[in-house]
Amino acid sequence: MREHKEIDGFSVTAISGTYVVMLGFNLEKSATKDLLGFAIHRTDHVENENYWLRGFKTFEETEPAPCPGALYSTLEHPIQSFQWADYSAKTGYEYTYKIVPLRGKPKNIKLGKSIKIKIKTESEDSGKHAIYFNRGVAGSQAYCRKFDHKTPDEVSGRRAFVWLSRGLEEAIFKFIDRANSSEYGLRASVYEFNYYPVLEAFGRASDAGADVKIIYDSRRDNPKRSSDEAIEWAGIRNLMIRRTQPKSYISHNKFIILLKNGKPIELLTGSTNLTKSGIFGQSNLCHIVRDEHVAEKYYEYWKQLSHDPKNSDLKKWTGTETSDPEGPCKPNTITPLFSPRKTLKALEWYAERIDKAEKSVCLTAAFGVNSRIANILAKDKPYLRYVLLEKKGNNFEVFTQDPDVLTSVGSHLKEAVYGWTREVLTNYSLHVKYIHTKFMLIDPLSDNPIVITGSANFSDASTKNNDENMLVIHGNRRVADVYLGEFFRLFHHFYYRYVMNKQKAAVGSEDKKRSYLKPDNSWTKKYYVPDSVKEKQRLFFSQKLT
Repeated sequence: MREHKEIDGFSVTAISGTYVVMLGFNLEKSATKDLLGFAIHRTDHVENENYWLRGFKTFEETEPAPCPGALYSTLEHPIQSFQWADYSAKTGYEYTYKIVPLRGKPKNIKLGKSIKIKIKTESEDSGKHAIYFNRGVAGSQAYCRKFDHKTPDEVSGRRAFVWLSRGLEEAIFKFIDRANSSEYGLRASVYEFNYYPVLEAFGRASDAGADVKIIYDSRRDNPKRSSDEAIEWAGIRNLMIRRTQPKSYISHNKFIILLKNGKPIELLTGSTNLTKSGIFGQSNLCHIVRDEHVAEKYYEYWKQLSHDPKNSDLKKWTGTETSDPEGPCKPNTITPLFSPRKTLKALEWYAERIDKAEKSVCLTAAFGVNSRIANILAKDKPYLRYVLLEKKGNNFEVFTQDPDVLTSVGSHLKEAVYGWTREVLTNYSLHVKYIHTKFMLIDPLSDNPIVITGSANFSDASTKNNDENMLVIHGNRRVADVYLGEFFRLFHHFYYRYVMNKQKAAVGSEDKKRSYLKPDNSWTKKYYVPDSVKEKQRLFFSQKLT
């Protein structure tokens, strides 16, 4: 959902996802004189709560020694930015935000004319698309405040797991549990597959009479990829189909198809491996599509995989049934793309979409950025490009040359730093600890956004070698808003930690001076430098949307 309000040269834009409300502010440059920042008040119309939102930074003059991890009211210690987001919002809730410019001095703050903007967060499950993101941020201040620096296994009951899942685990169970009689069937293709409760759910569906078949990556020469122990423990060997060819590649899919009376009716796909790490550790998503045509395409693909075909044979099928994309997307479409493919044209098409973007691009990458995409990102373009990475990985120095490419890299605070308390991880994820999603957003705030999402890592291997699936969703603003909110939730979360860890490493054992709010309007200057990144961000997030 998108809303915009303007009063006397002061404007606010609100964009809501499922658990995120992003706010962009704008003022005429002349109106920034003596501006200390913005206070934000939130009214929760569902739980009937009213309060000023809080932040970490303080004025040194009025709060010189903030407690590590403590939060302070924005009415006294304002937001010194033209973009802010509420990451404590709840799905399907209605909120009113009052944004107040604060002026004067830290010990003599004056309230300016405010704007109130009312917005409702998106429901995770609505119509054709149901989208579930886990939190993916066990290493966070919120987690440590809530669970006292304990790992999920150390917290009594399942409270920590429920918080980390944030509905993703429940959505998987709900989808599988739909197959509760002989009227239904399930067809799945999975990679890492060892989270016992999910395996047991498949078993329950089968016991209820549903026709259940699961293809799984079964290269037994690599024990790390073996799910056999969990399969035997869950007693579902009779449901399983091994995917063994060829030994050098992987069957990297993560999808489930729901059938009714033998006909595919719904699809669950995304980046989530059915493991403890996939659901509760690294960032992941499940995307359910209620479209019989899309489900049918996936079912045809599944049937090809079920014969354990050679790579060359499967390429013939994928190239015929899902031809390489060309040119602009067709309006209001959902297009599946399957791998392996004979050529890299699909990957080149992704790069071309970035090149043809008009206002913004957002990309997540677990293992670095493919050279084709990196070279496009490196071009001198007038629009903002955001890249969220698990680690710097491949081609980092290539695509970060342009200042309009902003990067955030997975990190957490291993010790208290500059007023923030230390953070802990789940320790479930050994190879990928932070960013495991695989999606790209092209002009997400336009009337015709493109969302590309699925199992593939936008790499040569994921295009030509591995079993993979992607969806290209064009023209659905609700889907784009949900993905955009979650992208920036993770981008900003990891960006601060990435920067803080770099600075701490740079100064070694020396203490860096605590970062305080500016006691005047000097913080605004960088937002009004023509063609600068900060100016582009101010204008991008505060733009009037339809």
